[in-house]
Amino acid sequence: MSGLFSFTRLGALLVKEFIQMRRDRITFAMMLAVPLMQLVLFGYAINNDPKALPAAVVATSQDRYTRAVISALEITGYYRFDHVVRTVEEGERLMASGAVVFLVTIPSDFARRVDRDDDPTILIEADATDPAAASGAISTLGTVAASALARESGTVNARPSDIEIVVHRRYNPEGISQYNIVPGLLGVILQMTMVMMTSIALTRESERGTMENLLAMPASPIEIMLGKVLPYLIVGAVQVAVVLTAARLLFGIPFIGSVGLLLSAVLIFVFALVLLGYTISTIARTQMQALQLTFFFFLPSILLSGFMFPFRGMPDWAQWIGEVFPLTHFLRVIRAVMLKGAEFSAVAFETGILAAFVLIYSAVALTRFRRTLD
Repeated sequence: MSGLFSFTRLGALLVKEFIQMRRDRITFAMMLAVPLMQLVLFGYAINNDPKALPAAVVATSQDRYTRAVISALEITGYYRFDHVVRTVEEGERLMASGAVVFLVTIPSDFARRVDRDDDPTILIEADATDPAAASGAISTLGTVAASALARESGTVNARPSDIEIVVHRRYNPEGISQYNIVPGLLGVILQMTMVMMTSIALTRESERGTMENLLAMPASPIEIMLGKVLPYLIVGAVQVAVVLTAARLLFGIPFIGSVGLLLSAVLIFVFALVLLGYTISTIARTQMQALQLTFFFFLPSILLSGFMFPFRGMPDWAQWIGEVFPLTHFLRVIRAVMLKGAEFSAVAFETGILAAFVLIYSAVALTRFRRTLD
């Protein structure tokens, strides 16, 4: 029986496997880092009931009832009034750019109608592109406002019906979740395919033994990089056309904004992704390592970008981490253009961030590639 099975030989094989595992530092790090990262993100960063959402108030009067209502809304923890605007147009620009989630309009005759018990009205416009982000804040409106007016006016038996709260769910009045998910899927699909395919660009050459031929070519590092990543821009263009067509035909997703503006942002985003994948390929030694590094980038990017969970519901440290991912900024651009009809001025900052990613990734990729020539 010793010829068929030996604990000694099995022990030797196990030792050999552990030695190989220890030598593959990237794989070993993934086994430890990925579960820990999932635990931290799901335990601390994910929150489906976001608080302290940025809001703007359009108040033409500063009477005591107006101040009482605004203070009461802030006390709930859902609202953070960062902006006081004088015109509705100014508030519209803030909402289109994503700077605020709520626009609260209190009419100039609000105090007079409260004193007369003449059904005072407050208009609250909510950015409903992400229905889950604003649902908790909207559900508290009637009771909070009525209680604030009761305290301020000295009325004991105030009811929520004493004040009329008119809520407009902007950009997605029916609260359809597909309006939020499907445009974001375009960014997720592009990220998964573009980064994954280009991340094995150089490692595939090394594993096939053709890296020497590539280095012997009379081509500069930037020419080799462009030769590797530009074909995937065409693949990305096909994916964009398929996803946008399916979004319109299958799910009825509205497309309000400029097609040219959206395609320009998509082009910058895809270029950033393929350069990121190329950068990963200069770090990894094998295709398996490249795929592992790609997965390590995917997980926090999807969880912290605002695709699956409300971005503003996360703690500040998680939001700071989320800002370093191109997907975070692309989601803001595509949702603003498709659902809000935002113009370039409203998404210029986020588009500029995507362009900065292109420059950063290309610089790192070229630096890393020069090192592989040594």
